[in-house]
Amino acid sequence: MRSVFLLLLFFRLYLHLVSVSCASSTEFVYPNFTASNLRFIDSSDGAFLFSRNSIFKAGLFSPGGDDSSSHFYFSIIHVDSDSTIWTSNRDSPVSSSGKMNLSPQGISVIEDGVNQTPVWSTPVLSSPVYSLRLTDSGNLLLLDHSNASLWESFRFPTDTIVLGQRLHVGMFLSGSVSRYNLSTGDYRFVVVETGGFMKWRGQNYWKLRMHTQANVDSNFPVEFLTVTTSGLALMGRNGTTAVIRVPLTPSSDFRVAKMDPSGRLVVVRFSGGKNMVTEISGPMDPCQVPFVCGKLGVCHLDNDSEKQSCSCVDGMRLDAGKNTCVPVSQSLSLPVSCEGSNVSYFELGQGLSYFSTRFTDPAEHGIQLSTCHDLCSKNCSCLGVFFENTSRSCYLVKDSFGSLWDSKDNSDLIGYVKLSVKKTNAQQQHRGGNKTSLPLIALVLLPCSGFFLVIALGFLWWRRCAVMRYSSIREKQAMRFGSFGSGDLGSFHIPGLPKKFEFEELERATENFKMQIGSGGFGSVYKGILPDETLVAVKKITNHGLHGRQEFCTEIAVIGNIRHANLVKLRGFCARGSQLLLVYEYMNHGSLEKTLFGGNNGPVLEWQERFDIALGTARGLAYLHSGCEQKIIHCDVKPENILLHDHFQPKISDFGLSKLLSQEESSLFTTMRGTRGYLAPEWITNTAISEKADVYSYGMVLLELVSGRKNCLFRSRSNSAAEENHQNNNNNNSSRTMTTSTSSGLVYFPLYALDMHEQGSYMELADPRLEGRVTSQEVAKLVRIALCCVHEEPALRPTMAAVVGMFEGSIPVGNPRMESLNFLRFYGLRFAESSMVEGQIGESDNIGFHRRESSNSGGGYRHSASYVASQEVSGPR
Repeated sequence: MRSVFLLLLFFRLYLHLVSVSCASSTEFVYPNFTASNLRFIDSSDGAFLFSRNSIFKAGLFSPGGDDSSSHFYFSIIHVDSDSTIWTSNRDSPVSSSGKMNLSPQGISVIEDGVNQTPVWSTPVLSSPVYSLRLTDSGNLLLLDHSNASLWESFRFPTDTIVLGQRLHVGMFLSGSVSRYNLSTGDYRFVVVETGGFMKWRGQNYWKLRMHTQANVDSNFPVEFLTVTTSGLALMGRNGTTAVIRVPLTPSSDFRVAKMDPSGRLVVVRFSGGKNMVTEISGPMDPCQVPFVCGKLGVCHLDNDSEKQSCSCVDGMRLDAGKNTCVPVSQSLSLPVSCEGSNVSYFELGQGLSYFSTRFTDPAEHGIQLSTCHDLCSKNCSCLGVFFENTSRSCYLVKDSFGSLWDSKDNSDLIGYVKLSVKKTNAQQQHRGGNKTSLPLIALVLLPCSGFFLVIALGFLWWRRCAVMRYSSIREKQAMRFGSFGSGDLGSFHIPGLPKKFEFEELERATENFKMQIGSGGFGSVYKGILPDETLVAVKKITNHGLHGRQEFCTEIAVIGNIRHANLVKLRGFCARGSQLLLVYEYMNHGSLEKTLFGGNNGPVLEWQERFDIALGTARGLAYLHSGCEQKIIHCDVKPENILLHDHFQPKISDFGLSKLLSQEESSLFTTMRGTRGYLAPEWITNTAISEKADVYSYGMVLLELVSGRKNCLFRSRSNSAAEENHQNNNNNNSSRTMTTSTSSGLVYFPLYALDMHEQGSYMELADPRLEGRVTSQEVAKLVRIALCCVHEEPALRPTMAAVVGMFEGSIPVGNPRMESLNFLRFYGLRFAESSMVEGQIGESDNIGFHRRESSNSGGGYRHSASYVASQEVSGPR
């Protein structure tokens, strides 16, 4: 009897020990601990650890679905909403018998069985683990004996961040394949210094600032993304300032940001009863998700129900097994084999949009469609192209082809898919070399054809010799009379000479020079469309100083050989009598002058765009000064000669044209060659001209980029409180005050910039339209660079290569030398005096004056320099 009692007691003790070993822990577990889903399935559905207030739980869980028996992940789950916020072994799931081991070396997830190699583990730690802790914020931490963190899940997010968690620059959220398959999918949300971007297979397709509710609060570099009680925010300035934020209704409920398997970034809030409310979803249009309809599928959005549907374009059908639209024709196939295949291009039609064309630069601008196809044919990774008719821009689709969406307002873009053309049996037999005998008539005609061919070649040779003799006589006459004449320019062989256009061809392209888009001292500029529908800008140079076609061709070859991303490309030329025509690539967004000062019709240039324009212009000038075989001094750097292409890429125009001026025009070269307002002092003092004259002009342009206004402008006294304070604080120095602003509100901005630099009041110089989206440090950097560029002594100005280094951070920003900037006070004073005499002062914030030529041509350096308003000598382009 006693033995039976002891047996029962032992059995009860065993059950008690088993139940204790399978009970979940709260907040902490300690090394030499092992957990599996089976071990804790009865007591807590597989969870072995709960946070202190049971808000979160950790364990090996299955998300469900058909593979639930073999797909278990070591995860952290929000208890009330049953939402997974972190997963360890997402790409290596284990079965229900898989284990999580906690040892002094860290955590490892192991598949139970013979092979005990971990499928996932924490990295090597700096000291042994004392405990594993799960906090009420959802953070899982490994702690040492002093409770210092050795590793934490918040630093290694998967597809979700929770309230208070930070996603730092360089980190990303990766969406899973599906709700039930937590493996890493193709969609990511990445945080970079300029914002937050969505990527599909490495290609951008959306950014957070595109959300309709997003506010851009500042222009600081982004440091991290966080979810707050009042919304989603990209933070900067050590986490003290919101850069971009999407405000939401303030709430202390459980809220997360998640990269959804559907390819959208969502912010959801738990409102009780396992009901998750979606507060933010981007892209807002589901059709703009890159693979929403599979490969080459077309997404259609029903505006009423906001639901999308998918289809294939005409000539294609759905291959449901591969989620791909494929050609109906059996002679065409996907994918393209890069070797030994005939390539064809299938037109997708107009009215379709593709995500990558909004975030990538074209492979080429201003080319023919056939050239665009050739670029793709030569690239094995290219799967198709999109061609923009207006700008003749060619976009290549590489590596992966996603979905398209129906966009009726995008009729200018046409897509083409690269396909393989299968050879028919007849073609293969023909290629196999089946021999047939020639008919009798061919045997008779072939010798006769050869005889007539010899006669024809002899006649053409005689005619060519006669033309060359005639051209030689015309050339000598042209050299004698200083005229180009109308003869053929092809007799000169000059390496690098761009394409020669016929005058009649350019007449047709410009509709007899109908659409003028600019004019200046070099001549007029006209918009043209070539026969291949390429847009060009045709510049007529009416007063040139060259004598003979060979000299002209030599100069054009020098300009045509210059290739740089920030220089306008010369496509060709034409000569007719004394008139020269240059054909340039067409710039979509016109000039910087039009964009910066053109009024309120267009969007305001953001600070980053201004910074990029300034840097690109500096790079272009640095290349002209030191990157070409022959140094080129531009001599007329100004906003009108800085053109903007796609994505506001700056390109400098009119470089290298100084040698094409006539004697009358070139006489200005020693006195005033360029545009008043941007002229370096050495133009007036007869000092030798060097590339530092361009540096001065660039500095003046840089000041205008900062302020968004002309350097010489009318400014309302009521809108310039800082200026009034400056005057009041210096009322004992009236002459100095007058140079900054007269009683009429006249401001010479370079001098005002100098005064604000001395006071450290840089925000007074920023374009007020930026509305605080720029910092004092950012403005200070550009103002200091600009003031260094406008030193009176050329030797004190930096080279353009050094300016590029200052922008990029490889060279410290210089300190302006005040003694070399005092001349600006004379400029400001004379500017005010001459403007009061020369004409009526306008009250436009953008232009400032009705300009006319001054009759005062003498007076020496200080007085001649007074006419510094933006009065064109060589004119806008």
